[in-house]
Amino acid sequence: MKKFLIFAVLLTVWVLQAVAQWQPDTVLGQGYQMQYIEQPADYAGPERCTIVRKLAACHKPRASVLYVHGYNDYFFQAEEGDRFADSCYDFYALDLRKYGRSILPGQRKFQARSLKEYFPDIDSALAVIARDGRQHDRIVLMGHSTGGLITSYYLTLNPQAPVDALILNSPFLDWNFNGFMRNVAIPFVGILSHIFPNMKISQGSESLYAESLLKKHHGEWEFNTAWKTEKPEKVEASWVNAISSAQKALRGKHPKIAVPILLLHSDNSVYGNEWNDTFMHGDAVLNVEHISKLGRELGNNVTEVEIPDGLHDLALSSPAVRAAFYDTVFSWLDKVLPATCR
Repeated sequence: MKKFLIFAVLLTVWVLQAVAQWQPDTVLGQGYQMQYIEQPADYAGPERCTIVRKLAACHKPRASVLYVHGYNDYFFQAEEGDRFADSCYDFYALDLRKYGRSILPGQRKFQARSLKEYFPDIDSALAVIARDGRQHDRIVLMGHSTGGLITSYYLTLNPQAPVDALILNSPFLDWNFNGFMRNVAIPFVGILSHIFPNMKISQGSESLYAESLLKKHHGEWEFNTAWKTEKPEKVEASWVNAISSAQKALRGKHPKIAVPILLLHSDNSVYGNEWNDTFMHGDAVLNVEHISKLGRELGNNVTEVEIPDGLHDLALSSPAVRAAFYDTVFSWLDKVLPATCR
């Protein structure tokens, strides 16, 4: 009896601590909550990631969705979280270490020497979902751009992870450069990164993709431009090598991803140095042919869907494109994760 009482007290304290960790998300509001997860220090010092959630209103959620953002990004797509929550999915999103809500004073944004550095952030988020206990037996991992590369890499190296499906929104599976840049320049930067990991590499100065998103330019959206900058910042050589190493690994001899994959991307890529209307109707960041070719090779159960006129982030495209995007996502989930009682 005494042991039972001690256990009950400890369990109550643990539950209270767990509940207390969630706090209103001041970035999104509207029913969103967040919590910081402290992570072991790395070469840059103290680390943390941030988990944001919006729980479904239905009694028994169909599954939990864990969203991982891309480079120069953070989770601000409230409409996306709302759509999942309204469709009876518990929605969780990560701000990875050194991104968005997770940035600590003195940190260099986006710094990474290996994409494996983000694996503990994903592990922590999966543990939080399990702790919440609402529908932790069915989890959908979802990644956009670099987040698509990270989640694919994660599942390739962690086949036993408690994940039932993977959704990729324009995953960053290859550099959108010419052959010389991809085959000579990028590998050379990778070599230099072992000697000069913090060496800065310019990405140019165009802001056309950001202009297609921001309400103050041509888009519909508002976001924190200190966390998601309008013009690309210089990256470190170690980050370039981290991206290339993960991309190469996915093309290597690792086992294919076992869970069903939904591969989504625009039907065209757009290029140019000056604004024109085509930037509202295509992917201005990646080559969709690369996404298609390499994405189909990620697993044995890949469903590929082109979304006409989609932007790089399909969830930030025009209303009609977003409608097609969400219809595709939820129809596919109905097939791979048949509904239980709600």
